[in-house]
Amino acid sequence: MQSLQSHKWIWYILPGQITNQGLSIVVPLYVLSLGGGIGEVAIISALQNASVAIGSIFWGKIIDRFHARRIILLISFLAVLLCSLGMYLTTSIIMLYCISPILGFFIVGRNPVTQLLVMESVQKNLWSWLFARTSIISTLGMLIAMAIGTVDSLYFDLRPYFLICAASSGIAMILSMAVKDTGFHLERSSVAHSLHGLHYTISHHHFVFPRIPELHDFKHIITVFKGKISNEIGIFSLAIFCFNLGSNMYSTAWSPFLVRHHFSNSGVFLNYMAQMVAMLLIFFVAPKIISKAGEERATLMAFIPRILAVLIPAVTITIFIGSLGSILAVISSCFLVIGFSIFSTSSSVIFFKSIPQGFEGKYLGVNSAVTGIGVFTGALITGELTKAFGYSTQFISSAVALAISLALFVVYFNYRLSHKVL
Repeated sequence: MQSLQSHKWIWYILPGQITNQGLSIVVPLYVLSLGGGIGEVAIISALQNASVAIGSIFWGKIIDRFHARRIILLISFLAVLLCSLGMYLTTSIIMLYCISPILGFFIVGRNPVTQLLVMESVQKNLWSWLFARTSIISTLGMLIAMAIGTVDSLYFDLRPYFLICAASSGIAMILSMAVKDTGFHLERSSVAHSLHGLHYTISHHHFVFPRIPELHDFKHIITVFKGKISNEIGIFSLAIFCFNLGSNMYSTAWSPFLVRHHFSNSGVFLNYMAQMVAMLLIFFVAPKIISKAGEERATLMAFIPRILAVLIPAVTITIFIGSLGSILAVISSCFLVIGFSIFSTSSSVIFFKSIPQGFEGKYLGVNSAVTGIGVFTGALITGELTKAFGYSTQFISSAVALAISLALFVVYFNYRLSHKVL
């Protein structure tokens, strides 16, 4: 087994993930501290998610055209550093509306680079090993970000945390200098040919657009609405849309919900830290569960903790206070990542097996587009729904979206089984 010392570039992932995860938590908290509410948080989340999707297309095209790895990393980390400084210097929510999309556009630049560097650095039979190490380092970075945030927010307000994110992004810039642009380069379409690369993409919410989807690429989804099924993967795509819709409705509302129930900033960071610990632990268990239960059953089983995670705050909202509220929040957060870890692994296997040979770019692009639309829509719905009907209705609606996704997966598996050629 090769040592990580022979792939020194991999260590930029740690400070890079500290910055990414830290910003994902501190930005909503900062908006709330400036007097904003769930509506403002939802808009910023939607704008950033939209710019992430656009950035995925842009940086992917740049990589394919110029094969530049190190320069893209340097630009990405520098832009994130500057955005972090910009957020530190501003106390205007309007300015955050402007900075957040810029942040999303550049922060996603390192994702496709990392995927390709893994696949270019080792032989194909070692991809699973290096992707696993990459995922562990990413999760550790997220955990460190939460630990720093928990301690920092005990003694300071939120603004200094942006300086920590900026410094971490600067360290990532320095470490990314270890990336060597060699003459051997894979195209991004290679990710669609690798189950390990595809799983890494799905589990980290990374969009991959080997080519920009056109309207006719969505034919297999459109025909489902017409009462016909030209390809069962159309049902799969709708299930993925509902899954991301319901999941992001929960994620967008979670920090504002905790603050609304008198969680301190430190308490919010601590809750996310517990979530990261659960994610790190389930990383080693999920493959065994899937191996024993099978991909299809594991996918359906993964909805149980996911839906429970969303229903806990919905049905216990009146007692979500004090120590009991903290315990319920930790249970909800842990259930959420347990469900997602199992789902992302099993669904990526199913998706990989469902892609017709020669159409990898098309289906991966459509899947990324459907994911992006689901995430963007979920954020927008969250703000308006919560303002109009409250958090309990919001979380119940999120659970309904996840339940619809579960039903669609059941239909998908049954349809595929009934049309399988024996």
